[in-house]
Amino acid sequence: MSTHAPGASRLRLAISDAGVQPPLAHLLAHQRSEEPDVELSLSEAILGRQIEGLLTGLYDVGLATSGEERSGLTAEPIWREPLALAVPARSPLLAYTHVPLPEALRYPMVLWDPTACAGIHRQVDRILHDVTDAPIVAERVASSALMMTLVAAGYGTGLAPATQIVAYRPLGVVMRPLAGLSPQLITYLLRPKAEASDSVSRFARRAMRVGSMRMGDLDGESSPDSH
Repeated sequence: MSTHAPGASRLRLAISDAGVQPPLAHLLAHQRSEEPDVELSLSEAILGRQIEGLLTGLYDVGLATSGEERSGLTAEPIWREPLALAVPARSPLLAYTHVPLPEALRYPMVLWDPTACAGIHRQVDRILHDVTDAPIVAERVASSALMMTLVAAGYGTGLAPATQIVAYRPLGVVMRPLAGLSPQLITYLLRPKAEASDSVSRFARRAMRVGSMRMGDLDGESSPDSH
């Protein structure tokens, strides 16, 4: 994403986990519009490498679905996305407008890889752990694209941000909320505890603003189409 002249101010952003994606385009659009002279360098890394890069100065700031604060790092929640069930188009679970989690767990699930998607894996695992210690695992994946492809093919269901699931409706994936539950996937902004540069501080405030705008949009929406 290097489109600016040499010597321009630079912000090095690292992203881990597929779960941070839904509001990310809004944040990057605001960043580009409001600070066109700041070169944004965008990298993807698994959580462990992201944290190491933040601690060693390879990255300036990170987005992750893990809020574990490490020595030398702070983790600030910036936005929340509703988690829902991705269901194959011909699944018996579609008899429910809101699927009971114990009923969903009678079927195989496509789950997040615990290394490649550590943050969202941990958040989803906590939800499942309240019902079972041993879900039927069809496959573990490192991307929402592969999860939705496998769900569409009938391999199982998946737990993912509702907005991601809705985007794959043409593929044959249907979004269903969970009955009695309104789980939220939390995205965190990670940065070193040392005094931040002006560009990092502005980016953090911008991320918080996008998160607040996102929550306002979600509060004002009616229930997503689940037919």
